[in-house]
Amino acid sequence: MRVLGVDPGLTRCGVGVVDVAPDRSARLVYVGVVRSPADARIESRLATIAAGIREVLAAHRPDVLAVERVFAQQNRNTVMGTAQASGIALLLAAEHGIPAATHTPTEVKAAITGYGAADKLQVQTMVARILRLDALPKPADAADALALALCHAWRGSGLASSGAQGPLTPAQRAWADAERASRR
Repeated sequence: MRVLGVDPGLTRCGVGVVDVAPDRSARLVYVGVVRSPADARIESRLATIAAGIREVLAAHRPDVLAVERVFAQQNRNTVMGTAQASGIALLLAAEHGIPAATHTPTEVKAAITGYGAADKLQVQTMVARILRLDALPKPADAADALALALCHAWRGSGLASSGAQGPLTPAQRAWADAERASRR
């Protein structure tokens, strides 16, 4: 499965593409950041983000798009920009006929590190280890995009709940149990 992860933001929008096998092993396909100038008009910034994500969609043809679910923050401007960039990513998924999913930062951290309150360095370190990278993916927006893609492949796609893919990690088992309980 090829997954495009998007860490939405107006100034820096992280994008990362990974291929994930049924045994949950993963390979880096692409990672980058779409940047828009902070002094540009909002419509120009959103157009820049859309163009960057479109390029990644066209070049790498993912099977699914995963984006960070917007959550409440203290700074209203930050949450608005994040929500707008997230909406662009979700719209582009629909335009390209691919499914999209959202995951909270806590879900992503738990999937990648086994700990929902992990810090940025812990997430970067685990992403590098999972993808067998020689260096930590930088900036953090790029690492977060890769973490989103991995989270979705392991949790959102059914890989985590299928016994055919091998044993689950403790974090994946806890997630699968929580998902089953929420459906009751």
